[in-house]
Amino acid sequence: MTIRNPIEWSGSQFVQAAHALKVAGDSLHHMQDTVHSPMPVVRRIHAGDIWDALKKGFQDFEAYRTDVLFLGIVYAGIGLVLARVVFRLDLLPLLFPLASGFAIVGPFAAIGLYEMSRLREMGAEANWTNAFDVFKAPAIGSIAVLGAFLIATFLLWLAAAWGIYLHTFGASPIVSIPQFAHDVLHTPGGQAMIYFGIGAGFLFALFALTISIVSFPLLIDRDVGFDTAIATSFRAVMRNPWPMALWGFTVAALLVLGSLPAFVGLIVVLPMLGHATWHLYRKIVPRDDEVRRLRPAFDDIN
Repeated sequence: MTIRNPIEWSGSQFVQAAHALKVAGDSLHHMQDTVHSPMPVVRRIHAGDIWDALKKGFQDFEAYRTDVLFLGIVYAGIGLVLARVVFRLDLLPLLFPLASGFAIVGPFAAIGLYEMSRLREMGAEANWTNAFDVFKAPAIGSIAVLGAFLIATFLLWLAAAWGIYLHTFGASPIVSIPQFAHDVLHTPGGQAMIYFGIGAGFLFALFALTISIVSFPLLIDRDVGFDTAIATSFRAVMRNPWPMALWGFTVAALLVLGSLPAFVGLIVVLPMLGHATWHLYRKIVPRDDEVRRLRPAFDDIN
């Protein structure tokens, strides 16, 4: 290993930057080339498929325990940092919206876990470093754009939650955490905030679920267009409203449980849900060989 002079170092950084720009440009061209790609088959599922996806997600978590715990710690650490910021900036009303917001950005945050589950399904060896292989995927541009959509949705949800708080409580400063908790649970303003917050949160979560439930795994698994991925996700929700409602409720419940002990539970919950999402995708969008083998059973689906 040698120490390079400033000119060599600057040249190396310029080459790396140029390579990054080329990759970004190739991704944008790929998005254009795959627009209006063929729609995959969408299968109807049942409540039992939800539980089976969760079971398989936990099995993947056990198989990759050491590796995904590292990723889970990262997620939990982000939650703790956000919580610390909330307490320091006297933005306590945003603590629950931040915790519930994991349901909005979770499908994007878990893209590396989808790749690990995909490799395990293929019988290949994988560890936490394979989670970063998604950055080499042809559809990384589409993945990044869809991820930006979810992040924007998350920020809009925080803004809506803050607006609901100001509308129901006013701008008076919070005296203490116990007093704030009492006001939320035992005053008309607090109850109104709960009702409006749950209603708004449901709409934001429904939007995020509709555009992302299978779109990220599909973009990793197949060379499809950005519009095709979102349309397939929408069709998956429309064809399976009750199973998707059960999935959304289960995800929300697990995220709340994982967030309660200072976000520590997210170390397990988020990786398990990430793996389970891959298996749910597999149940909704069958592989091409499955479609060919069982073509008559799919004739009434697409």
